Amino acid sequence: MHPLTGFHSDIISCAEAGTLPGLFLRRIERTPEAVAYQQYDPAGQRWISYTWREVHLQYSRWQQALAGENLEAGDRVAIAMRNSVEWVCFEQAALSLGLVVVPLCTWDSPGNIAYILSDSGSRILLIGTDQQWQVLAEHCARLPALELILCLERDRVTRTPQNIKFRHVADWLPEQPEAPVNRATDPHKLATIVYTSGTTGCPKGVMLSHMNILWNAEAVLKVNPGYREDIFLSFLPLSHTFERTVGYYVPMMAGGSVVYARSSRDLAEDLLTIRPTVLVSVPRIFERIYAKIQQQLKKKNALVRFLFRWAEDVGWHRFEAAQGRGSHARPVERILWPILHRLVAAKVLARLGGRVRFAVSGGAPLQERLSRFFVGLGLPLVQGFGLTETAPVISTNRLENNVPASVGEPLPGVEVKIERNGELLVRSPGVMLGYWNRPEDTRTAIDDDGWLHTGDIAEILDHRIFIRGRLKEILVTSTGEKVSPADLEASIVLDPLFKQAMVVGEGRPYIAALLVLNPDAWQIFASGLDLDPEDPSSLRSPAAIKAVIKKIAGLLQKFPAHAQIRSVYMTLEPWTIQNGMITATMKLKRPEIEKQFAEQIRKLYVRHDIPA
Repeated sequence: MHPLTGFHSDIISCAEAGTLPGLFLRRIERTPEAVAYQQYDPAGQRWISYTWREVHLQYSRWQQALAGENLEAGDRVAIAMRNSVEWVCFEQAALSLGLVVVPLCTWDSPGNIAYILSDSGSRILLIGTDQQWQVLAEHCARLPALELILCLERDRVTRTPQNIKFRHVADWLPEQPEAPVNRATDPHKLATIVYTSGTTGCPKGVMLSHMNILWNAEAVLKVNPGYREDIFLSFLPLSHTFERTVGYYVPMMAGGSVVYARSSRDLAEDLLTIRPTVLVSVPRIFERIYAKIQQQLKKKNALVRFLFRWAEDVGWHRFEAAQGRGSHARPVERILWPILHRLVAAKVLARLGGRVRFAVSGGAPLQERLSRFFVGLGLPLVQGFGLTETAPVISTNRLENNVPASVGEPLPGVEVKIERNGELLVRSPGVMLGYWNRPEDTRTAIDDDGWLHTGDIAEILDHRIFIRGRLKEILVTSTGEKVSPADLEASIVLDPLFKQAMVVGEGRPYIAALLVLNPDAWQIFASGLDLDPEDPSSLRSPAAIKAVIKKIAGLLQKFPAHAQIRSVYMTLEPWTIQNGMITATMKLKRPEIEKQFAEQIRKLYVRHDIPA
């Protein structure tokens, strides 16, 4: 029994599990009648719960169907489908037959998906809808290895190239399956190939073994325990290693249940309905909540805004004191906090369901401003750090030892060190087997002593890791000043006016920014400057540019003078996966954006560049 009332520890060890399907089967044996998953049924307009016993029955059907496809151990099978019980059953069935799973992001570009299918040599592709295949078909017609398309939903009769079969899952699965078998016995065998974002070129396939993922999940639970009573709300795609390990295998190992959110559009409502105890998120989700609250606060009176700031400040002081870093709360704060909590903090926490006991942010840096806001209002939020190549978690803060400006201490068993150039190196049982079909890239990434070169610039202070930027993304101005663009961009998009931002200035005399504006916020902002928001020329207005630069200066107060934005280009056209400006993991494709906006960037420096 844990001090948290009603929470019980029931962790399956890495050694007991052996392999990923081994973990799945041990969990079924331990808690067959416990709720494993919940997902929404649009047809019945209701949430459906699945016990571990029920999931095992479905898994058995998937395994028997896959076993009939003449596949051999080591063959690759791909999945491009939203998070669901079917996603889990397909993966577990494939892994138990010794197959290698290639997860794909559903909103990735068709060309990129085709490249991954080709590079991995995937023989089967599972998709969610016929419409998905209609978009992919012309890109996949000439893939020599692809033999079968499995489609979960039945929309229409679909035509495919002669070399590719198409089956609806309902017709493909047997009604009465035979008893399943688990042929995956070697924990060090390849389990999955996860393709990285590819911000500067074609994505690389990261090879992860069963042990890589199991070891990482167990190490995470040693630092921040999970319990049978935990409810995880899953909204990050399972194609991301962060969600797959921490939002899928960690709850399986700990015995918690997972609820699959309906969509990002319905997330706010699902949080209120499901009331999760654990949130696995990326900074962008917290940025959206923060921006929405700030937008609403602008419409409130001065007293409400004052109470919000006061609640955050008092809450932050309480947090620092609880962490042993500050003085104890003053008598007036002890008296007022229950009132501030009821009037302010409780209302913000209620938007997240009202019973989150642990929230973790990963995948990208979490701005200190966001940490201070949510932690100050009482959200038990920690930041972690990792890479796909490390399965993925390298370090994380603990609830009882939380320094939000850092990404915490390394997990138990993870070794870290800093190279002379400031690069963070990592060595652990979670480090990948290598890059698929890229031995040279593997040798570059992992040295002879097993140290993985992360490409991140970091400092280690008091055993904690502080990420300072990316080795290849540091801008060096013509004056020799170094700037981390990601830090500036993350601070800029905290304001509701800015939807996306990319900082430029390599080899230039100062830093400038390309900005994608939020159309609704632009309407208000432009009108306040007596500009017509519907007129495209308003975006080029000196008054608008001056006002935006002034607004950004307020957001970047903590940054040095050489990192301030001196010039901007604004647009309302978003950067998307479809137009090739961002990756499937929402990261900026800097070379593509710079190429697309080369002329606009040139004009930002037209009076300062040295003539050619």
